[in-house]
Order: sequence, then C-alpha cells, then structure tokens
Amino acid sequence: MLDETELIRYARQIKIPDFGPEGQLKLKSARVFVAGVGGLGGYSSLSLASAGVGHLTVIDHGLVELSNLNRQVLYRDGDLGKAKADLARERLSQVNPLIDIVSIRLKIAGENAMELISGAHVVVDGMDNFPGRMILNAACFKAGVPFVYGGIYGLKGMVTTIIPGKTPCLACMTSVPHEVQEGVPVLGAIPALIGSIQALETVKLLTGIGRPLAGKLLSFDGELGQWFSHGTLKRDSCPVCGGS
Repeated sequence: MLDETELIRYARQIKIPDFGPEGQLKLKSARVFVAGVGGLGGYSSLSLASAGVGHLTVIDHGLVELSNLNRQVLYRDGDLGKAKADLARERLSQVNPLIDIVSIRLKIAGENAMELISGAHVVVDGMDNFPGRMILNAACFKAGVPFVYGGIYGLKGMVTTIIPGKTPCLACMTSVPHEVQEGVPVLGAIPALIGSIQALETVKLLTGIGRPLAGKLLSFDGELGQWFSHGTLKRDSCPVCGGS
C-alpha cells in the first residue's frame, strides 16, 4: 500500500493517465541496478530515486576527480578523492529517504557480473567504457534481465532498451571490438539528457506504461539539435545471443 506521505510525494506522476497508484506500487516493489554512478548513472539514479523505485543498487569502484564535476551531478568540489558509490548512496537517500539504496564499491567484471545483477528487474547502463557494457550485456542476456543502454560522446548521445530473447542485444549492434577509451569528450548537458531518458525507459519497463525503445536506437545530435530513431537488427553471428 501507499501511505499518505507517498501519495503526496508522488502525486503528480500518479495523475498520469494509465499510471495511477498501481504504477507507483509497481515502482515501490521494483529492484533496479545502476551500473556506474558518474555522468549517465548519476542522472538516471537521481531520476529513479525521485520517482520512488523501491530498491536501488548503485555500483562504482571510482573516486571523485576534479574532471568529473562538469557532468556528474551527485558530487561536489568537497568530495574530491571520496568513493562515488558511498556518496551516491548518501545523496540519493537525501533525495528520497523512503526508498532502500545499496551501494557497492567494486569493478564489474566477467566473473562477478551475474552475481551483482541477481534479483534486479532492470539494469541501467552508466558505464564509462564499452568492454564493461559488453560484460553487462552478456550477463543480462544470460539472466533474462532488461538492459537499458546509454552512450555519450561530445554533444551526441544514444539510448536503447534491450530485452533478452525479444530484441537485439548490444553485441548484435557492433561487430568491431572496442578498446578502453578514457577521457572521452562530453558536455555535461548530454549525460543529463541521455540519463534521464534511461530513467524514463526504466519506469516504462517497470510499470508497463507507454512503449519502450525495444529494438530501436534513439540518437540525439546536439550540434544539429535533432533526434534520430532507427530499428536495430539481430545478428545470427552474435557471440552473445546468437540472434535469438
């Protein structure tokens, strides 16, 4: 049940047609795993906490650096050198003390990914490197957990929702290996935009409202001020899902 405090806190979204108290209860009972709480993950976790997702797990092994502060909304100048995961939990708890938040200081790797995402209803990509995303993609496919991918570069960004067994996986979308690339260019407004859309996709998946970006890649070009959308295709030779 929703108590009076929750009914007031979430009143505006409860008013959304086809959302209502039922949608809010679905969020309250949901478990979401946010992989990385930097630029993308910071904005998506902030939106999800505000929306009332009942259980958020945030994971990040990094420490706050000065170069993070142009785009990572959860951190401040006084946080330099501190663990992002611990700070994220503290800040998100201040945003919404009604939800449960677990923070993990750990690097996602092939040997721990399955255990980390166990029990999650949705995994949100906030990773800062493509190999890490591919590890999550494989784990989500194996576990049958929806994976909301987000990518940013400069003034551009993209989002897609991957549903195992129904849509192409992330590995289907690229046959070229990606090396680890640190310090990619990015304007802070872009992760804010893409991370917010990832949160929207997550809410849609959890509540059943609207139509998620399943099998569709949504891209934004900030230089042109234009959105682009196109379908994604399964690849029979995909090493993760085999086009299934």
